Amino acid sequence: MTLRHWLRPAGLALLALTGMAALARPGAAQAADHTGGTLRLTSATATGSIDPGINYTVQFWQVLFVTNDGLVAFDHTAGAASNDIVADLATSIPKPEDGGKTYVFTLRKGIKFSTGAEVTPDDVVATFRRLFKISSPNAASWYNVIVGADACLKTPATCTLAGGVVADDKANTVTFHLTEPDAEFFDKLATPFADILPADTPTKDLGTIPAAATGPYMITTNDPQKEMILKRNPYFKQWSAEAQPAGYVDEIDYSFGLTPEDEVTAVENGEQDFMFDNPPTDRLGQMSQKYTKQIHLEPLFAIFYAAMNVNMAPFDNKDARLAVNYAFNRRSAVNIWGGPRLAVPNCQILPPGFPGYKPYCPYTKNPGAHWTAPDMAKAKALMKSSGQIGQKVTVIASDRSSMAQLGTYLTSVLNELGFKATLKVISGNIQFTYIQNTKNNVQISVTDWYQDYPAPSDFINVLLSCGSFHPGSDASINISGFCDKSIDAQINKNLKTAVTDPAAANAEWAVLDHELTDQAPWVTMFTPKQLDFVSSRLGNYTYSDQFHMIFSKVWVH
Repeated sequence: MTLRHWLRPAGLALLALTGMAALARPGAAQAADHTGGTLRLTSATATGSIDPGINYTVQFWQVLFVTNDGLVAFDHTAGAASNDIVADLATSIPKPEDGGKTYVFTLRKGIKFSTGAEVTPDDVVATFRRLFKISSPNAASWYNVIVGADACLKTPATCTLAGGVVADDKANTVTFHLTEPDAEFFDKLATPFADILPADTPTKDLGTIPAAATGPYMITTNDPQKEMILKRNPYFKQWSAEAQPAGYVDEIDYSFGLTPEDEVTAVENGEQDFMFDNPPTDRLGQMSQKYTKQIHLEPLFAIFYAAMNVNMAPFDNKDARLAVNYAFNRRSAVNIWGGPRLAVPNCQILPPGFPGYKPYCPYTKNPGAHWTAPDMAKAKALMKSSGQIGQKVTVIASDRSSMAQLGTYLTSVLNELGFKATLKVISGNIQFTYIQNTKNNVQISVTDWYQDYPAPSDFINVLLSCGSFHPGSDASINISGFCDKSIDAQINKNLKTAVTDPAAANAEWAVLDHELTDQAPWVTMFTPKQLDFVSSRLGNYTYSDQFHMIFSKVWVH
């Protein structure tokens, strides 16, 4: 059973770099002669905690997609169908009861964790309690609709979700009671946050310690300074090829520490099979001429942006935020990322082609639907009226891929406007959590956001609602600290509208998108495209809109 399916707009069709052919995806038929071997992945750095309830990165959600499972999952397939919801640990997707406020999930029997223990209804209940106890990044904004969530948010340590998530061991069911219908409930259950863990999993961030797995692979080694190794889970038996295919390779080795330049060379030489980071722009010409068949260019629902702290100087001043938006040359940012084939300028919160997207850019010469050029004259006028000329500003960027270069460019823009700006580059291992914590007094930072699931609220509600701002926490995904009660009211109204009329809700999201863009909590830079560079020995490349290259679907020879 599927819950979400749509055709991708033509504007986001597969694009090819100059000289690179768009490759047809091969069929995914299982074949015994493709089983075995080691898939070798490489990345410049690891990215923080690998706790499914904590990690909020594309890099390790891609890993968790093949190690852990929720009650439901996004289909492990390519194309538009990868946005479809399928039953996973549950036997089927339940029909809504009580007007959409009750769902009864029946668990599959015989599924075991990598510890050998069988998955039970009590594990499901404990997993959702744990999300609140560890202050999971979206507990307050995603799972607050569960009965009992309010009490858990007030006092996480004593969270019970009494009456909200109810186990019936005899019937092998788990019942969710919601305070109101939620059109995105299954989407949220299909993300790694809702991966089911053993009931005795510690109620604290596991950090570098792997959680017990249910999928075909389990993490056996994790050293964020060196490598992560995944091996087959000895207790895994495929129950659904859609929800969790058994996988072809026997082992996945993920090495950390190479520069993107060296990553390209390693893939070219067959020493690595996949690089997580974007290739340096000066290597693209060579790659397009010599390795055309090893390049896959795919559309993304994502944005790169500079989050400005609206609660401290100088960006508590709206004119200062507007000045940066008008001054920022989005074409320069696109070129840093790799050029117009790899990214498109963007001014707003939602990415092009996403549900609810309606083109809008006030921060350009001749404002209209799209960005054309910076307006430095207007930017400097706003800067003068802001009274922030001479203010010291520190830009925080990570050392990953082109992020430091984007930080360097942003710093130059701030200095041209009259700020006294400096750049601080920190490890990609910690940058994402560092910029979220208000204790670090981050004024402005370079970051990105990739969809969790295909709904406008996943950008607007998750990133800019009051409920997503948690002062003093590493899990405060509203990095700008933006909170507007009137906008929150509109968000909540839209979420209710989406239950019965998704098209009307999308029209309302478009209005909110423009309204938030006008508030300028960020400088949205561009929307990227995904370039996967793989080795010549990698076959059956399969790309999911949700989790990108699916490690369990590819083979090596």
